Amino acid sequence: MSALIAAAKSEGQLNIIADPPTWANYGAIINTFSKMYGIHITDENPAGTSQDEVNAVKAENGTSAAPDALDIGLAVAYANTSLFAPYMVSNWADIPAAQKEPAGLWYEDYGGYMSVGYSSKFGTITSLNQLLGPQFKNVVALNGNPTAANAALNGVMMANLAQGGTPSDISKGVAFFHSLKAAGNFSPISATGATIKAGTTLVVFNWDYLNLPSYVGLPASSWKVFVPSTAILGGYYAQAINKNAPHPAAARLWEEFLYSQAATGGQNLWLEGGARPVEQPVMTANGTINTAAAAKLPTVTGKPVFLTQTEATDAANYLAANWASAIS
Repeated sequence: MSALIAAAKSEGQLNIIADPPTWANYGAIINTFSKMYGIHITDENPAGTSQDEVNAVKAENGTSAAPDALDIGLAVAYANTSLFAPYMVSNWADIPAAQKEPAGLWYEDYGGYMSVGYSSKFGTITSLNQLLGPQFKNVVALNGNPTAANAALNGVMMANLAQGGTPSDISKGVAFFHSLKAAGNFSPISATGATIKAGTTLVVFNWDYLNLPSYVGLPASSWKVFVPSTAILGGYYAQAINKNAPHPAAARLWEEFLYSQAATGGQNLWLEGGARPVEQPVMTANGTINTAAAAKLPTVTGKPVFLTQTEATDAANYLAANWASAIS
């Protein structure tokens, strides 16, 4: 670690991409790392998608501006492992085997459960089918295009499960959004805190930690969140290092920081942002977990579904072929 720290400090720069400061506490994570090591961080395209990350790696390959490290959705990660460098962080053994690529090409970092956030003016929503009603005209939104954004893909999958679909066939989810579109209720606007506060996206499919009232910028009295009991869909993002990273030592030190179990390490900082860190079971057992932050996580009852690599890839392929026509 001492040699890695010295090399990273010598580089003095780290390029990350598509990490909004308010997303899962990334603002605190970036600031903490920079202050700890004296390394400047450039966060390119903070509002970008997982596909945007991959596109930037390809477009900026060989330049000093290329991303060093990615925080990427699994469906996109699976399809682009040829771009990644294998690296196993020092806490490698604390990452469950099912949540990492065996050679270290990618490894999950934090996650949560897909949810529906909505304005309290709609009363209480207990079923996705309610969203087909006339009171939801043009306000039901995803956080991006599901052919490119991982959270949006999982939003469609949640609808699919709620409609009786299976993880291996997302078609019922696409059909549900087609019905939303036909009813005039689906909004093509990518939901953000700004669009929510503006009143243009008052029902949002997103991860629970991104649907918290504190994240969207509204008081708890005016913004509600629920996870459909028939569609408990869990998901994690993953880290990967660009194999042609312009700052390879800084990229690896960044990963060490993100997987650190220290009080001010990445795992606890993600937890403070409402996301579930991948090392949470080990940290709970060894006493390094921030217990106060862990106690604030939404309670989820029932057995969650986590997509396999095949299921995620099949869903992405189906969306690529059918999403545009379904909501046109």
